[in-house]
Amino acid sequence: MGVTEIDLSRPMPVPTPTSQPFWDALREHRIMIQYSPSLGEYVFYPRNRAPRTLADDLEWRTISGEATLYSFTIAHVPVAPQFADAVPQILAIGQWTEGPRFSTELVDADVDRMSVGMALQPVFCDHPEHGITMLRYRPAGQRG
Repeated sequence: MGVTEIDLSRPMPVPTPTSQPFWDALREHRIMIQYSPSLGEYVFYPRNRAPRTLADDLEWRTISGEATLYSFTIAHVPVAPQFADAVPQILAIGQWTEGPRFSTELVDADVDRMSVGMALQPVFCDHPEHGITMLRYRPAGQRG
């Protein structure tokens, strides 16, 4: 039996019709998430109906992108071979000023200076070869 070649390229997100506006905005280095008038609040992840009310009233709105660190962990073991060069990796939950929480990877961060509640700023990571821009975060005030 022959040796099977392993694809070590990193997996990329595949936008859906529901999430496409989010990805289109990221490509322009903007962050758009949905707002529900029936709830009177922003919601995230992209969906077709508002949570709790199930109203069909979701609107796409641009947000500031400002966030605080809600929680984080340091991954020392890669989740797959494609991420072997990315450890240690700071996996985090952030909370946008507008309300929703989101998962992200922190970049340009000193692990010893990390603290829950610290301010975060968005980092747009363009992958033109895949036609996608990924949203990462770094501690506020740092430049990449």
